[in-house]
Amino acid sequence: MARQSISFTQPNDEWLKSQVDTQEYSSKSELVNDLIRQARNQQIEIDWIKAKLDKAENSGFSNDSKEQILAQAKSIIND
Repeated sequence: MARQSISFTQPNDEWLKSQVDTQEYSSKSELVNDLIRQARNQQIEIDWIKAKLDKAENSGFSNDSKEQILAQAKSIIND
């Protein structure tokens, strides 16, 4: 695992400490890694939505219902 040294603003550091104090996370590193994983997953979802929007704009219409599109988005998030 790569070791990094980073600095936080005081409010962010206090928030990180409070999360560790509630024992939801065992360390600030674990919390920061989890936040990064969540951001990466969100980026995958955003990229998928952008691709769908681009495809829809270029094709004119989609035959998928809003329920089908939502189901597809949820399946990507859960993978």
